[in-house]
Amino acid sequence: MSFKDELSVSKIKTSEQREAALEVIQAVFQEEKGWVPDREKLLPVEDLERDDVSWFVVTRDKKALGVTRVLYTLPIDLYEEYGFQPVNPDLDVEAFIRNNRIAEVGRFAVLPEFRRKIHVAALLMKAASTETVEKGFTHFITDVFESDPNTPYGFHKRVLGFKVVATHDVGELKCQSRRITMLLDFKEAFNCMKRRNSWVFRFITEGWSDKLIQHLSA
Repeated sequence: MSFKDELSVSKIKTSEQREAALEVIQAVFQEEKGWVPDREKLLPVEDLERDDVSWFVVTRDKKALGVTRVLYTLPIDLYEEYGFQPVNPDLDVEAFIRNNRIAEVGRFAVLPEFRRKIHVAALLMKAASTETVEKGFTHFITDVFESDPNTPYGFHKRVLGFKVVATHDVGELKCQSRRITMLLDFKEAFNCMKRRNSWVFRFITEGWSDKLIQHLSA
């Protein structure tokens, strides 16, 4: 059996799944990065009961290898405190957030020894994207850290089609690096990857209904 076939991705719903995911959060965000003093704060038990938050975990033999979170209700007040500096001065980032159906994807973490195994990250992207599009959202918004040696900035921009819209210097995580805020238009990215016949497009959309594909192709 190949490494890919040994992997599974799930939406976190149980305390056991949460505990497994917390091991990844502790290893990456707490021990490696030093961004949080307490792993529990990043994945509070209350998140398992919320309708506006989804956590996904990739496991291999019940061991969690990677996690990510999708937040469907954006904390606008908190965003305003960050002091966004738009890259395009004509773009009102806060108004754009309010006027579109945007979900925040973040808390993305993969254990260091599995970062070169692209299928771990790909499964997280597939699960998060599929649910978000099914819910009728139009965009993803995310932050990446400018000085993070493991930043997904290049992959987000080159492969997925994220665009830089703003920067800011503060956020929820304890990190001195400037944050780069990136936005992904699902329809635009979908059609661009489809034209390129991107492997990411084929992987993420495998199993999607014709209705969902037609919606993004329109």
